[in-house]
Amino acid sequence: MEKTVLISGATGNLGRAVARLFEAGGARLVLVGSRNETLDAAYPGLPSRHLKLAADLTDREAASRMVAEAERRCGRIDAICAIAGGFHAGEAVHETAPADWEIMMKLNVSTMVNTVSPAIPGMIARRAGKIVTIGANGATRGGANMGAYAASKSAVMRLTESMSSELRGRGINVNCVLPSIIDTPENRSAMPNADPARWVKPEQLAAVIAFLCSDGASAIHGALVPVVGLS
Repeated sequence: MEKTVLISGATGNLGRAVARLFEAGGARLVLVGSRNETLDAAYPGLPSRHLKLAADLTDREAASRMVAEAERRCGRIDAICAIAGGFHAGEAVHETAPADWEIMMKLNVSTMVNTVSPAIPGMIARRAGKIVTIGANGATRGGANMGAYAASKSAVMRLTESMSSELRGRGINVNCVLPSIIDTPENRSAMPNADPARWVKPEQLAAVIAFLCSDGASAIHGALVPVVGLS
């Protein structure tokens, strides 16, 4: 049976790598981004069996409508790769503006919770489903000038563990990957003196995510999987 995989953050470097891998494996894709224009630019000529859906995932109602549309058109969602998120750093905790705390929690926590929550009842009904979230290896402990980001990614990790405890007896696997620095054009530009050969390639991280969505990962629940390359 064809697997339907929903990928949030589908227009980013990691989202595109995950989409390519699942498409090569024969999955049907639900590609979610913030705007139709960026989805069209990221996936020109996409076969019609796949879906592109634009939604503001920081808005619970908008995310619920997106999931309902995906389920209506695909029949079900077998796996969710909750990749949408963001990064901000640079200030000490006492200097971080309230708006920066809020945006990190919205981009990293709300987008994940809003994406997976409306899809979980269908997974429970079928007693089957895979959910993979994106934490951060750098958020396993607090670091200087990264308080808001680390706190938001720590919340993703704890929520992943909570969901796993709630859903593991219902046939649903919930796990989290913890990347270090991902080798993207943006990171190369931001860190020109670093050695990107030590970073994690999007395709390498995508392979771990795909495994956690596979039948081979059926015994893995609530794992926080470091994917750090040599960094």
